[in-house]
Amino acid sequence: MQLTQTYRIRGMHCASCASIIEKSLGKVVGVGSAEVNYGTESAKILFDKTKTNPQGLSKVIEPLGYSLVIPSASDMGMSESEHAGHLGLNQSKREKLAELAAMRTKIISIMPMTVIAIVIMAWGILAEFEVVRGIPETWNTSFNWLLALMATYALFVVGKPYLLGVSRFLRYGKANMDTLIGIGTSAAFVYSIIVIAFAVQLRAYVNVDVTYFDVAIVVIAFITLGKYLETRAKIKTGDAIEKLLNLQAKTALVLRDGREVEIPIGQVVHGDLIIVKPAGKIPVDGVLTEGTSYVDESMVSGEPMPVKKIVGDSVVAGTINTSGSFTFKATKVGSETMLARIIQMVEEAQGSRAPIQALADKISSVFVPIVLVIAFVALGVWVLVGAQYLGFSQALSYGLVSFVGILVIACPCALGLATPTAIIVGVGKGAREGILIKDAATLEKLHKVNVVVVDKTGTLTRGKPELVSFQNQSDKSDADIIVILASLENKSEHPIAHAVVSYAKEKNIGLVPVEQFDMIKGKGISGMVHGVQYHVGSAKLAAELGAPLAPLEKDTREGKTPVILAAEGKVLAIAMVADAIKPEAIAAVKDLHALGITVVMLTGDDKNTARFIADMVGIDDVVAEVLPEDKLNKIKELQAAGKVVAMAGDGVNDAPALAQADVGIAMATGTDVAIESAGITLLHGDISKLVKAIRLSKFTMRGIKQNLFWAFAYNVVGIPLAAGVFYPLFGWLLNPVFAGLAMAASSVSVVSNSLRLKSKKL
Repeated sequence: MQLTQTYRIRGMHCASCASIIEKSLGKVVGVGSAEVNYGTESAKILFDKTKTNPQGLSKVIEPLGYSLVIPSASDMGMSESEHAGHLGLNQSKREKLAELAAMRTKIISIMPMTVIAIVIMAWGILAEFEVVRGIPETWNTSFNWLLALMATYALFVVGKPYLLGVSRFLRYGKANMDTLIGIGTSAAFVYSIIVIAFAVQLRAYVNVDVTYFDVAIVVIAFITLGKYLETRAKIKTGDAIEKLLNLQAKTALVLRDGREVEIPIGQVVHGDLIIVKPAGKIPVDGVLTEGTSYVDESMVSGEPMPVKKIVGDSVVAGTINTSGSFTFKATKVGSETMLARIIQMVEEAQGSRAPIQALADKISSVFVPIVLVIAFVALGVWVLVGAQYLGFSQALSYGLVSFVGILVIACPCALGLATPTAIIVGVGKGAREGILIKDAATLEKLHKVNVVVVDKTGTLTRGKPELVSFQNQSDKSDADIIVILASLENKSEHPIAHAVVSYAKEKNIGLVPVEQFDMIKGKGISGMVHGVQYHVGSAKLAAELGAPLAPLEKDTREGKTPVILAAEGKVLAIAMVADAIKPEAIAAVKDLHALGITVVMLTGDDKNTARFIADMVGIDDVVAEVLPEDKLNKIKELQAAGKVVAMAGDGVNDAPALAQADVGIAMATGTDVAIESAGITLLHGDISKLVKAIRLSKFTMRGIKQNLFWAFAYNVVGIPLAAGVFYPLFGWLLNPVFAGLAMAASSVSVVSNSLRLKSKKL
């Protein structure tokens, strides 16, 4: 049985780690594919349950210093059913915070030593330029042994992970960033120990007054500090998931056997009646059965204003009741709830790869071996060639500096972090705005879109008939006429009748009994109210009744349907029902135009109605009276013309066109439409979020490109500089201390640049 699961990976320290793990897991019998993401430190694995299991997969990578995190249900405080689809990010954060605390302790312990080493190093450099007096000989010997002791602590205690990286490289031939740091600092340490231990014997061959204990201390301190800052910043990139997880209520107040009982969220079952009091979190999805209130749905919809809820309305888990108490019936629990599905979707999107990451992945996979070769070649060139011009002692000294500098400054981490950190932040920001992105590839495609195709019903319009105008032609008050009209329509099941009844409810107008109710097939209804016979229906019915009626062509051209109330051969009132334009539609189309995007409307509705709506909203092109397959063909036609097309529809009728489009966008109107139906889902069917989604894509891609540029720039400039390529021309040679600082700064700067996306206004 094939199963796809995502697991967090413990022990990842760089982008090359991802390549090592991916290749190792890919060789396991039963594994179909393994996709490892350094940014989220997770692996998405497709495997056959009959041939392998998570524990077995973890054992494969454990000798290399990694392991799969396989949390149990009890670890997560969830029921087994809830836990089945959960990735365990709460546990991940606890582990990360514990890791941060351990790193902080190491940094605090090594920083005083680092200060001492830097002071001694600076004294020596300034003495060379005769800025200060040189270090006295007796002091120099003492300093060397002091630095040797501190370097021993730095390398074998703080730098233990780097030594383990060297050990695994020697045993298994797998090298990562820790391997480079370990080899570089170990080389500096071992050379320095040999120099001070055999100073007398070596004095004739090398400069025994120069040691590199300070390099080992300061480089390890800077690298560890950089990893600490990087880890802390990466935790911030996942804030969106944490906020969504924190929305989940821990308990629910349930009616059981006529009593109110507070139970853990995992014990709520379908059909339970749940009471929610003011300021309480809604624990699961359901439908109101009693009471009214206003609910804050901002975290799952992005809408700041609370939404009014009455009997029959849906509520979703994680939203907050802001006013009155109400009771609702649980319809979806555990992993079925909209909040759980949103969390899962965001987790999967944040862990997915964008196509733009492919180049960085290829480079990272071969980066470490190539850097090792470059470092040894640089050392050999300095010793063999440099000795002819500088002397063996000086050439060996410069060669060692270059060797260590190359290993330290070469960092695939920034390359590995460039794309995923921006994706994590971008997807999380989208979720907070009510924009659910299925995967990173979709987010990348969206920024190239130059044509947006929209359906009319449910996208530009509300998707349900509403009473948009009312004309009273009788001597009765408007309220009295609405009472009669709504009472009669309340007996009908027609969608137009629902529009009239809903209007009366919104106006708090009560209904009255109707007698002798009758359906007039294809024309309307009739019934007696307060002893008077009334008819409600179309203009055709009014004509048959002999009731005079003014021409309505203008209204019908605008897509309005007349509902006529007549009695005793007279028209008493005309109500116009139409599918109203969403308030945000006009501004959204205008904003799309500002982004240089053409907007096309495809609809199965009448041409006149479609053209009227299009003119009101500002649509560029209209194709009306089309079937679903016609929409599909139109998408293909646009793509054949070289357009990058996004299709926004209701996610059900428009399924073929959504699948064909470069980016499919579902206008989800609550929990009724599956959020997995398209590449992007806009919660509550708000078309203005489409504009925000495109802006989000552009911001995210800009951030990724900036990250990749700087990541490449660090290495393109840093490695040749550390190797000494510029020494013959300008006398430039990079001290390994500055190499360590640059390496740490590269990863931190990339993550920090990604975090800037959080402050962008969409």
